[in-house]
Amino acid sequence: MHSIFSLLFPLAASVTPALAFCGAHTHLDRRAEGEGVKVSSFGYTGTNGPLLWTQLDTAENQLCSTGSNQSPINMVEGQFSLISGSDVELTIPDVPEGAPFENLGTNVEVVMKDVGGQFVLEGKTYTLEQFHFHHPSEHVDNNVSLPKAEEIAVIGVYIDLVDVPSVIELHILPRATPSTLLETIFSSVGEIATPGTSTTTKPLIMSEVVTLLKGGNFQRYTGSLTTPPCSENVAWSVATEKLLLSKATYQAARDVIGFNARYPQNKLGEPNLLSIAVAAAQVPAETAAEAPVETPAEIPAETVAEAPAHATAVRRRQRIQKKRGTWVE
Repeated sequence: MHSIFSLLFPLAASVTPALAFCGAHTHLDRRAEGEGVKVSSFGYTGTNGPLLWTQLDTAENQLCSTGSNQSPINMVEGQFSLISGSDVELTIPDVPEGAPFENLGTNVEVVMKDVGGQFVLEGKTYTLEQFHFHHPSEHVDNNVSLPKAEEIAVIGVYIDLVDVPSVIELHILPRATPSTLLETIFSSVGEIATPGTSTTTKPLIMSEVVTLLKGGNFQRYTGSLTTPPCSENVAWSVATEKLLLSKATYQAARDVIGFNARYPQNKLGEPNLLSIAVAAAQVPAETAAEAPVETPAEIPAETVAEAPAHATAVRRRQRIQKKRGTWVE
């Protein structure tokens, strides 16, 4: 089944480890006191899309086109290790007062700074800073699409669509229901339809997602940010359990978020797809440069001199034939 959204909790670890559910040009980038919402300069289509992210800043974004451990990837066997959610230390307190909800132009983000969420990975504690959404999901679940810091960890969660069952249907046959957390967050998405705007969500019950994630497994691998500067050595934990979203809420969120997914990258450790493309494009160019240039044969001077006289004779003959009535178009 195709996952229409993915929820990312990027966690950055520099001096103070931080967790977030993706992470450049988001709240992981520290802002000055009183600074407003900064709209991202990169995009997902056209001349500022993923194919040209390196050209937006050749010094900062070089890994976007040369890195060999880039994300997202196709989550197939051999690309990740599986760890049980019950073995993971993940705590995210509820937010009864709601949280800042911002439109960064390329994404919508719930800011969780100072809430106290934590994730322990390989002995290192990360603090939750924010979470945001990608449409469609960036990582690919076995061929089905579903800010700078020294160390970054990201928790990825797939989101699928579900019909909202009626009360009668729930009593007759238990059915999957949409995530209360997602429905609550996206109920405010219309308030931040314009890039650079922000609002405050309704109270967030984060225990729902914690319970869900700890009840499944995590697919662990080391990759990169999926946004510029595409920094590598990012610890990814992609959850096997999925959150559900109603179709009506999905449509409202989609209209604001739009398309914001980087294409799947090459297998871990293999050459960057853009580097391969550049090398492939250079081969025909080099071949053409080496090939002998064929010059057209020179036209004899007498032929050139005779050409006008020949054309004049043809026109004269045509005029005579028209007068005699023997000219045929």
